[in-house]
Amino acid sequence: MSRAIDLLRNEPRARVFFAALAQSALGTGAAYIGLLVVAFDRFESGWAIGLVLFADLVPSMFLGPVFGALADRWPRRTWIVLADIIRAWAFVGIAVVDGFVPTVLLAMVAGAGTGLFQPAALASLPSLVKEERLPAATALYGAIADVGFIAGPAIAAAIFLFGGPETILLANAITFALSALALAWLHFGAAPIAAEGEIQKGLLRQARDGLGAVMAMVGLRAVIIGSGAMLLAAGLFNVAELPFVREDLDGGNAGFGILTALYGVGFVGGSLSGSKGGKAAEIKRRWLAGLAVVSVGFVACGAAPTLLVAGLAFVLAGVGNGLVLVDERLLIQVTVADGVMARVFGVRDGLTAWAFAASFLAAGGLVQAVGARALIVAAGAGGLLVWLGSRIVLARAWEGDAEDYEDLDQPGLARRPGTFRARPAGEDGADAVGGGDGGDSLLDHTH
Repeated sequence: MSRAIDLLRNEPRARVFFAALAQSALGTGAAYIGLLVVAFDRFESGWAIGLVLFADLVPSMFLGPVFGALADRWPRRTWIVLADIIRAWAFVGIAVVDGFVPTVLLAMVAGAGTGLFQPAALASLPSLVKEERLPAATALYGAIADVGFIAGPAIAAAIFLFGGPETILLANAITFALSALALAWLHFGAAPIAAEGEIQKGLLRQARDGLGAVMAMVGLRAVIIGSGAMLLAAGLFNVAELPFVREDLDGGNAGFGILTALYGVGFVGGSLSGSKGGKAAEIKRRWLAGLAVVSVGFVACGAAPTLLVAGLAFVLAGVGNGLVLVDERLLIQVTVADGVMARVFGVRDGLTAWAFAASFLAAGGLVQAVGARALIVAAGAGGLLVWLGSRIVLARAWEGDAEDYEDLDQPGLARRPGTFRARPAGEDGADAVGGGDGGDSLLDHTH
């Protein structure tokens, strides 16, 4: 927490960025509740909720690397602002249209805005703060998003006292508009310096180059695949936790709300732990620890005999989830060339979307077949297998005295000063990275 406070005290541009992010995160957390209520009201079926959540994923599933290529080709600030504008109009549309089909289509438009925002924003963080504060900025980014999903539903509950779900959706649209207005004037997110011939490539070719870059980076490829597999298990947990709390623990809706909030508290703590930074090898070990912790947390949740024990397990799982997410992002930021960084984040977002979609499609039938408690234990056991496999594959990755960046030299991608860091991220005295002129998804909060 002290590193986050130091960041906000000494980085005036970061204060503006994170203030804009915080108010839009609160709006997103509230809109999650409003959107589900609107979907159910317009179709009166549980399938409506699933389709709306799935629609939010579709753009990143198919266009994640393309969204990243856009942010690697032109100023990232431009795409961040455009993404906020797209989401603002999408939520205005959802609030005022009538009918379920337009609701799903507009939810897909909002998902496209989120898919565009995330890789551009994460790739822009190194240009927003000094290098020694980059880990704190990345940790704060994840923590703010999750605080929005803790406090947002409470805000939605308050709005329901005098308004309907449409009011919540319109308020969320306003938060995106305010974010776009604030960030449009902020000095950050320049276009990466392209090597000769890179800019002449087509957009789809650049997107394929981004996927090729991930495949060439053996260690980072294992991390991204491991995180995706872990999120598949987490998606199963997401679907099973409500019936588990209500039916197996007799906790009711109130108990579910409390446990969800406890998970969020743990997640924020895990996210902020990444602010210490470190060498890639240190970050890798924290990421592996996160996989183990969230998996043990899932198993403990499934085995919990009472609501109190389950609450402790939810906090543990949340801490692990926060560790996995923040340290995966840090590994990308400290080992990937600036010219391809947004594309790597785009590939990561696409894999995440596919993992969630697969888990959502499978979990309903699995809950009916084996029960919620057994499915949660199975999710934890699957996570432990992911941890074990990742630990074996990554045993020697980034463990040398000097970082090995040979895998990262992709044709047509110029190095940018400060991007390839042999010293640790967060080390005192490091130079600022980037500079120059130029999430969150409803589902990026994983629990």
